Amino acid sequence: MLRRRLNRLLGRDERIADRRTIYVGHRSGSTNDAIIPPKFCDNRIVSSKYTVWNFLPKNLFEQFRRIANFYFLIIFLVQVIVDTPTSPVTSGLPLFFVITVTAIKQGYEDWLRHKADNEVNKYPVTVIEDGRRIRKESEKIKVGDVVQVEEEETFPCDLILLQTSRDDDTCFVTTASLDGESNHKTHYTVPDTGRDLESLNATIECEQPQPDLYKFVGRMHIYTSNQDPAMRSLGPENLLLKGATLKNTQRISGVAVYTGMETKMALNYQGKSQKRSAVEKSINAFLLVYLCILVSKALVCTTLKYAWQGTPGQDEPWYNEKTQTVKETNFYLKMFTDFLSFMVLFNFIIPVSMYVTVEMQKFLGSFFITWDKDFFDPEIKEGALVNTSDLNEELGQVEYVFTDKTGTLTQNNMEFIECCIDGFQYKYRDASSELDGFCVTDGPVSKLQQKAGREREELFLRALCLCHTVQVKEPIECHDQGDGLMDQVDGLEADGQETSSLQEQRGFIASSPDEVALVKGAMRYGFTFLGLESKTMKILNRNNAVEMYELLHVLNFDPVRRRMSVIVRSKSGDILLFCKGADSSMFPRVRQEEVERIRMHVERNATEGYRTLCVAYKYLSAEEYNQADKGLREARLALQDRDEKLMAVYNQVETGMSLIGATAVEDRLQEEAAETMMALQGAGINVWVLTGDKMETAKSTCYACRLFQRNTELLELTVRTLEDGGRRREKRLHDLLNEYYKKAVLDAPPVKGGVTRSWSSTNQDYGFIIDGATLSMVLNSSESNSSRYKNLFLQICQNCTAVLCCRMAPLQKAQIVKMVKNSKGSPITLSIGDGANDVSMILEAHVGIGIKGKEGRQAVRNSDYAITKLKHLKKLLLVHGHLYYVRIAHLVQYFFYKNLCFILPQFLYQFFCGYSQQPLFDAAYLTMYNICFTSMPILAYSLFEQHISIEVLLDNATLYREIAKNAMLRWGPFLQWTLLSLYHGLLFFFGVRFLFSNPALQDNGQVFGNWSFGTIIFTVLIFTVTLTLALDTRHWTWINHFVIWGSLAFYVFFSFFWGGIIWPFLKHQRLYFVFANMLSSVSTWLVIILLILLSLMPEILLTVFCKPRGSNARQMKHRLPSSGTSTIFMLSQTASTHSFSWSD
Repeated sequence: MLRRRLNRLLGRDERIADRRTIYVGHRSGSTNDAIIPPKFCDNRIVSSKYTVWNFLPKNLFEQFRRIANFYFLIIFLVQVIVDTPTSPVTSGLPLFFVITVTAIKQGYEDWLRHKADNEVNKYPVTVIEDGRRIRKESEKIKVGDVVQVEEEETFPCDLILLQTSRDDDTCFVTTASLDGESNHKTHYTVPDTGRDLESLNATIECEQPQPDLYKFVGRMHIYTSNQDPAMRSLGPENLLLKGATLKNTQRISGVAVYTGMETKMALNYQGKSQKRSAVEKSINAFLLVYLCILVSKALVCTTLKYAWQGTPGQDEPWYNEKTQTVKETNFYLKMFTDFLSFMVLFNFIIPVSMYVTVEMQKFLGSFFITWDKDFFDPEIKEGALVNTSDLNEELGQVEYVFTDKTGTLTQNNMEFIECCIDGFQYKYRDASSELDGFCVTDGPVSKLQQKAGREREELFLRALCLCHTVQVKEPIECHDQGDGLMDQVDGLEADGQETSSLQEQRGFIASSPDEVALVKGAMRYGFTFLGLESKTMKILNRNNAVEMYELLHVLNFDPVRRRMSVIVRSKSGDILLFCKGADSSMFPRVRQEEVERIRMHVERNATEGYRTLCVAYKYLSAEEYNQADKGLREARLALQDRDEKLMAVYNQVETGMSLIGATAVEDRLQEEAAETMMALQGAGINVWVLTGDKMETAKSTCYACRLFQRNTELLELTVRTLEDGGRRREKRLHDLLNEYYKKAVLDAPPVKGGVTRSWSSTNQDYGFIIDGATLSMVLNSSESNSSRYKNLFLQICQNCTAVLCCRMAPLQKAQIVKMVKNSKGSPITLSIGDGANDVSMILEAHVGIGIKGKEGRQAVRNSDYAITKLKHLKKLLLVHGHLYYVRIAHLVQYFFYKNLCFILPQFLYQFFCGYSQQPLFDAAYLTMYNICFTSMPILAYSLFEQHISIEVLLDNATLYREIAKNAMLRWGPFLQWTLLSLYHGLLFFFGVRFLFSNPALQDNGQVFGNWSFGTIIFTVLIFTVTLTLALDTRHWTWINHFVIWGSLAFYVFFSFFWGGIIWPFLKHQRLYFVFANMLSSVSTWLVIILLILLSLMPEILLTVFCKPRGSNARQMKHRLPSSGTSTIFMLSQTASTHSFSWSD
């Protein structure tokens, strides 16, 4: 490290800092060189947040960054320092409870992370040292160690493949845990290294660690005695990544190049940014209001106290003379101290325990998603997964859904449908009907029932058999296989009906399901790929003769070129290049006279929703091949700008090709995809499809999902429409945006409640289509136009029923989500996808949902929630999201309501006690009000309440709109709850004061004191706030009954118990026998019952006379079942036989 810094300071080659040198097996590359072992990090993985030593200070620091916690800490310190009317225990104990519960929860979560880290770090691995195999813990691997990995094991660090048990010097891996792709990938050993690792003398020069999974640049110097060192290029095909799993290979050996937190897996791990829900923002706003009320109360009381004391005789009555110390105290200091004392007295208006209740509600409530049996998929034997419980209620506030297409709207299960050769369509029916296995269904009218030449047919099929990276998994003997003739790899089965029994047992391994579908398509027509052995590709032609081709080079697929090629040499010595790719990338590189006869078929197949690829070939002369071979080898040895150099060679070789034909592969729709999309639109949710696929295919999928209807007018903003006008693109973009804005926004009737489909014939539905290139122009145009284009684009999209964005790069998907998320009104966004290319938009959206699909688990690991099928999104939002939001909104409003009810009598009492800061309630009541007496009923309500039945929520998507835009936590409902708490607080205080107008309430004529006065108010308060919640409960379980009636019983028991014993640790036994004595008065009983009834009267009248808002006739028929029949819901919200709704 020091040497690198010195090199930079002294102006030497700066690029040296971007490289690292590794000694394979820690052996010197040259006998003359001494090894200076470089310092690299160890192989420990650390994902935990705390250690035993820093947990307490770090966790406390993080918790006290929350405003409410910090506020209560200040109040507690004021109570300790200043002589306040209440004990420090009254605020210290609730604060301690909240901090402790939160710390235990966070500590437990971090302990799980430690446990997971230890499982990885302590995993035993095999390291080869001096020819011996030694078992070590994974964390002890060092850079340069030669590691041996067995089949089905996970690579413990990033390795360069040196040796494999396979004869063709390859191995297969799956990288589902890294990039989300579950298909098998092929990796290759470095040439000339695999024979004898014990005597291998080599060094590796490679780039410093960086997170790109698909990029690796390096070279290996192999030293042999009396010869110059041989140099071999290293690329991603030689690198085995930590977290990937070895498949279909008995064992491999590789040298560690990146370890621990420098592996690509660790560099790709990013702690998801903390997502805050709209509810939390509302809580903070309400908290600010209540803080203002608190300060106002304290100021009013302080002012009135000194105004009252200004009256002669009131400041220092004869029975309460001031001490000398008090007289000498500074007047303003005294006033400030009194202000703090009032703040302490009224501080319970801020509900600190609400935070811990909300945390518990979110954590426990998330289990209902996990337990939902409707989300269970019997195929993969998994259900839904909750990665973030903090966003449960956001599921009920979604306004925009951004969905991927392949694997999300579709199944990512590819099936070969048809092909086109020289303009003639070939569609498979039945191989037995024709000798050569071809069946022509239709084609150009003038050429109906005609075929291309046999030579062209065979050339096309050879291209399908050779231009790919598919590997063949050899058949397994029947007695070992158990169920016989069919071998399955990654869910892809050899097509046994059309092939021989040997081929039935053959499985294909590929990184893309498209490639397997094409190889199987060639099998249907008589050309079978037999495999790759020692750089020789074998195919079985229609005549059952084996053809052999030497594989010279593979020009790998990449998303920029959107094509891939192979260069092969036939037995006759001819060198051919076969290429396949997207039409937009292939048509400019072939002879233009060949394009038109293929274009019609490609466009028709895309319109029908099929994935299309064009196939071309080219004969290379010896001179052309030598030039290409030299360029490829030089580019692959380069350490700097390797990708750019390779791209230049690829583009040079892939020109002047001959177009043979095209293929069509079908990716079927997901189960109930159309119904799900219709339900989301019915709920007022805007659906945007973001895909990297071509426009025609994606448009067809949107029609199939009913996002676009036949009467939908499509507004297209693509490269094609920009070039139609013949003007400059920028000018054409400006004109089109203004035209679409006038049509979709200015001339359209106003829409209420979100953009939804118009079922009447009077209104026109619009759909918007944009591609990646045009989106770049919109987002990256000149500064003067950029913001205007963005605003026009957004307004057009927001007035369309559906939006399709095609040819999108992953970064562009995230840009679109971010643009909508930051638009006017800050709408709640949800992104759903199944692949690694969807991770960026999943992380960007307010709520990210991953689908456990065929592209692996990268999306799942980065999501907030994971489901197994797209159809589950409907229930997740319309049922779980709706109920979660209603529950937590009621929880928040109820907490503020009951705390204002609690503290308002205390405030009013100051007007009748000379502003002396005399507490109305005993310290035990102050402490336990939020912790014990009123906490459990609202927690149970927020977990089990169903104000509308599950069936009604699923069948009537429009109910979702009633809670949209945070409807239950706006200022209107907040004001209603505040007025209700003011009514209750005033009624409690003045009702009991009216009772005390004649204080001789006992039979013996004795009078009640101030503690009896406060206890009666507190009793009415406890019963009223608890029964108010009971009246709001629409779905009763035995748990609701237990906690509601149990809380009331516990209060009565505690009051008897607390006042019935002389406690030795209390200086003042204020409530000794007060509660029992109070209940001996009939008048007290009468007033308590009467005040409770008067308090509940508004709620009762509303329930009796007002119909539930937004309920339809069918909804009203769903009555509450008896509590005995509804308790099953405690474990799952999926009991579809139960119906819960409003009840009179």
